[in-house]
Amino acid sequence: MPERDPFRESHVESRRNRPAKPPLSRDSIVDEALRQISTEDSAPLSLRKIAKALDTGPASLYAYVDGMSELQALVLDRALQAVETGGSGSWRDRLEGLLLSYATVLARSPALARMAFQTTAVGPNALRISEALLELLAEAGVDQANAAWAIDLLTMLVTATVAEHAQDTGAAKPGGPIEQALARTSASQYPRVHAARDDILSGTGEERFHWGIDILIRGILAHSPSQ
Repeated sequence: MPERDPFRESHVESRRNRPAKPPLSRDSIVDEALRQISTEDSAPLSLRKIAKALDTGPASLYAYVDGMSELQALVLDRALQAVETGGSGSWRDRLEGLLLSYATVLARSPALARMAFQTTAVGPNALRISEALLELLAEAGVDQANAAWAIDLLTMLVTATVAEHAQDTGAAKPGGPIEQALARTSASQYPRVHAARDDILSGTGEERFHWGIDILIRGILAHSPSQ
């Protein structure tokens, strides 16, 4: 049996009509789930906690969402509603601005960043972002076939970068495991790593983010036959 499309909502009439208990809806469930992962110490989503906040039982939620995977897809798309796809300036400025807005939205919550890394974004807001990226790449002269693959690379880089920083293991901090490992490398055994150890540790997260985007864009443009 094919997997249910979470973005094709069938109407469910709520049985909660008392004034003290607002009616349940898919929107209210998604809103509460997004609120929880954004404000409650970035804890993982829990149907039990969402149901408790909405003053109902977990089983009641299944009339509106078909399990945790579907809820995660809906929550991610609701969060992506905040991504700005407009802006001004050249196509390059607008492209980088869109990707930075995408990163900023995901970085608001470590739990959301991890969710984006583990969940395929296919809702209307994800499609809105893809449409904007394709339009910007077309403006840059990238052919459709390369642009179609490029949007996956661009969003994957942003998602993976934000998700990695969301872990906050401290590995890359001054004096952390990475610096310690590089400090003990010998010039005879690892000559290139030893010589590059300062460069490996250099740059801020923002500098590396923009560098990665720049490398991808240059590669996409170079690979397009229209360039």
